[in-house]
Amino acid sequence: MAAALALAVVALRSVSLIVVPLAVAVLVTAVLSPFVRLLHRRLRFPSALAALTAVVLLVVLVAGLLTFAGVRVVTGMSGMLQQATAGLDQVVHWLHTGPLHLSEKQLQHYVSSARDQFSGSGSWLTRGTEWAASAGHFLAGILIALFGSVFFLAQGERIAVFLICLLPRPAQHRTYQAGRRGWVSLTSYVRVQILVAAIDAVGIGAGAAILRLPFVVVLALLVFLTAFIPIVGAIASGAVAVLVALVTHGLTAALIMLGVVILVQQIESHGLQPFLMGRAVDLHPLAVLIAVVVGSSLLGIVGALFAVPALAVANSAVRNLYGNDPFPELGSAPMPAQFRPGRSEDDGPPAADT
Repeated sequence: MAAALALAVVALRSVSLIVVPLAVAVLVTAVLSPFVRLLHRRLRFPSALAALTAVVLLVVLVAGLLTFAGVRVVTGMSGMLQQATAGLDQVVHWLHTGPLHLSEKQLQHYVSSARDQFSGSGSWLTRGTEWAASAGHFLAGILIALFGSVFFLAQGERIAVFLICLLPRPAQHRTYQAGRRGWVSLTSYVRVQILVAAIDAVGIGAGAAILRLPFVVVLALLVFLTAFIPIVGAIASGAVAVLVALVTHGLTAALIMLGVVILVQQIESHGLQPFLMGRAVDLHPLAVLIAVVVGSSLLGIVGALFAVPALAVANSAVRNLYGNDPFPELGSAPMPAQFRPGRSEDDGPPAADT
């Protein structure tokens, strides 16, 4: 079992340029599928046009948010650097005169180590080549994710039925029913996570605005994006907000910002998520933590991002396979016969399973 798991991890790393964008496309499909159904059923858009319209609108929205955030960063960067320099001087002074009593030699050593870590090793040409290759892979991944999203939205059920029909016939019906349950859990998780992330961003952004921190919109956008990595993302974005408050407004503002972050996270974890997710994503907090830790240790930030949705899908699917149906209201409708390989719309009814 351990050898099979290790082999699977190595295989995923080897084909990550394809697997990761397709996994992102699945998440995008879970988000946009209600909008695509609206365009198709209410506005009579063809399936392909509805999927393409939804993806294009998503790209425009994301590009607009990133452009707006980038403009805010560029316009406020000079003042931010001056405030950050003054704030860091205060931090260094406190480390020297405060309870830690670090000597100037120790402080210089830590500063030099941080500078070395930032600059890295190797020539600028080498690092530039590496960055260019990473940028190329990133752009290729975006294109694959966008094309995958369009096809999943337009023909997702057809693709799923085709893959299930590759299995032995006796296993196809049970796999189809388990997949339906897993898809409900995935869509519920993604949509609720978007809502919770938006509430986190508004709460922490409001606290930053009250404290008159710079880059409020950028901080809110960072909180929204990192909220999709459970536990770890909240800690990272909260730490950034507190650090910005510290270097720009001092220790008092940093402590207030820390209180705001803790309050928002407590409301999210103990109020919003249990109420909104309910039984659709029935995962124990310890299982979520273990999934994030294992996923990040095996596949880095990608593993941390996809660990919980993958676990939610597996939980619902496995429970259904073992007779504990998490969504009995879905029933046991058969696979759409028109999507089976080798059949056309003019074919007669499918033969009964034996």
